[in-house]
Amino acid sequence: MDIDKGFQLEEPAVFIPWEVTEQGLVDLLSTHGLRKVTRGYFTITCRSLSGMAHELGFHFTPRGGDFLHELEFFRRSYADQKGSYDEFQEHFELHFGRPTSTNPGTEGFPTHTWNLKRVEIVHFIFDRFGPEEHMRIKRKY
Repeated sequence: MDIDKGFQLEEPAVFIPWEVTEQGLVDLLSTHGLRKVTRGYFTITCRSLSGMAHELGFHFTPRGGDFLHELEFFRRSYADQKGSYDEFQEHFELHFGRPTSTNPGTEGFPTHTWNLKRVEIVHFIFDRFGPEEHMRIKRKY
């Protein structure tokens, strides 16, 4: 997968280019359970990165605009915080290599950052009404 061009879903088998518009995303994924959460934010249940099951959020900037800015990976349940963190980390390292930087984080988990050519990937946990995991791919412009 060339992350500089977009992101490949395995189930459903759809490539999401960074240049996709909101309407283009709807056209690509509406038959696969795409949910509109609010203006500029959609989610889908899917598999990617060698079979990992997760939720995927699509953030457009400005809200309601035609600029895919960020992919947000998350789970519906975090009953096993460590298991989730470890699985995300394993699959991201498999596909994108070791992080560019790793720093002490909060809640007992390190913060990882990958600085790639046209994207930045971040993985961390912070306390927001309890521990909250963030695994995101942000496009650089």
